[in-house]
Amino acid sequence: MSDIHLDSAVLAALQDVMEDEYPVLLDTFLADSEERLRLLRQAQRTADAHNLRLAAHSFKGSCSNMGALMLASLCKQLEEIGRRELMHEAPELIEQVEREFAIVRILMKSERQRYRL
Repeated sequence: MSDIHLDSAVLAALQDVMEDEYPVLLDTFLADSEERLRLLRQAQRTADAHNLRLAAHSFKGSCSNMGALMLASLCKQLEEIGRRELMHEAPELIEQVEREFAIVRILMKSERQRYRL
């Protein structure tokens, strides 16, 4: 697994804590992330800097907790764009978030397969 996209130490710690619930945690993160991406796109479409900031902040936190550090970093940048109301910069960064999430999703699904009950 690539530490660039997912911090394997964070995942190992989560696995230790969650035990049998670890696969559920991975599934929940992926489902929640899809919703957060939808909210980011919606905020971009409606030029809503406040909701862009809130959605990016929320996504950043969950990415950090799950060890998706590059994705968290992109979300932090997006949060700052929302804070500074630089909505013209949002589309390109949202595309980067979507590309990185696509990689993270594949890696997490692979991780999930390793823990199939």
